[in-house]
Amino acid sequence: MHYRNFGRLDWQVSALGFGCMRLPVVDGDQTRIDEPQATRMLHHAIDQGVNYVDTAYGYHGGHSEPFLGRALQGGYRDKVHLATKLPYWEVETAADFDRIFHEQLARLQSERLDFYLLHSLSEKPWHKLRDLGVLEWLERRLAEGRVGHVGFSFHDSFPVFQEIIDSFDRWTFCQIQYNYMDVEEQAGTKGLQYAAARGLAVVVMEPLLGGRLVKPPAAVQALWDGAPAQRTPADWALQWLWSQPEVSVVLSGMSAMLQVQENIASASNPHALTAAELDLIARVRAQYQALMPIHCTQCEYCQPCPNGLKIPRLFDLYNGGIMYNTLDEARRTYRRIPAEEQADACAQCRQCEDICPQHIEICAWLERVHEQLST
Repeated sequence: MHYRNFGRLDWQVSALGFGCMRLPVVDGDQTRIDEPQATRMLHHAIDQGVNYVDTAYGYHGGHSEPFLGRALQGGYRDKVHLATKLPYWEVETAADFDRIFHEQLARLQSERLDFYLLHSLSEKPWHKLRDLGVLEWLERRLAEGRVGHVGFSFHDSFPVFQEIIDSFDRWTFCQIQYNYMDVEEQAGTKGLQYAAARGLAVVVMEPLLGGRLVKPPAAVQALWDGAPAQRTPADWALQWLWSQPEVSVVLSGMSAMLQVQENIASASNPHALTAAELDLIARVRAQYQALMPIHCTQCEYCQPCPNGLKIPRLFDLYNGGIMYNTLDEARRTYRRIPAEEQADACAQCRQCEDICPQHIEICAWLERVHEQLST
């Protein structure tokens, strides 16, 4: 296993971290973890040198933390640094900070948490927690030793990311969605470098874009097949991340032992990609983007829609299904969108088309989105 610096801490983290959001389950029920299989996977990873384990209050319907509390018995807890997260959506008052935290300690059968994050911050949740005094609360947990280090996971734009980092001088680390397709999305490369320049460790989540980069469409696979060095698409994606010194650890949410073994093999031999290999990654990114049917830049000029439609979200869902050959997944997500917010609720007022910088025929595309995703 290869190890990397973890920000300014005098501790080295395994290049691969074990994410506990996509553990194997029974009969497709995400709340029923296949504990024997998941425990074997976790123990194998730790035995091979993985020393960073990440979970959260809500993973697997609230069962991920209790699973880890059991699975890390027998000496395994002492071999890893454990990270979990405060769920902002469970917080109504400042009293909820302690309530949730103590529940997590009990679930994890631990008296102390090595790393504690504010979960999935975007602008509104961040301001909500900040105004309730979460930073002062984190200071107290650090002072009493119940938490070793604090950070946050993030899903918003770079300016919000910058605001959060600059608001608190006790952040040790942050967790961002980052992969070779997301260089300009959310925190992006700019956020990665901003955090690292301020001494923060950067934990990467979604390195394979939720598995979308593992089984590419034919046009992308043809590029991989033409490379002088033959790697799996997953290994290419991981090596691209480990080529960046600002990346501290790459989390993988693994659901099968084979995935654990393959990812450990990748993490045991990371290396900087050559200029030619980085050019290949750029061509792969461009090929994916060429498959995008709706050239929406997510600028949100079309928002708010008079009829309440989240147009950029609908277009992003459809684009992803086409680009990554995951329409079935997109359809499952679409069905969970309230009927009044689905694409067929468009009133054809065309106000959005009048102001769209990309001159997209939005109403016509919304019809096609609903036709494709509602089936």
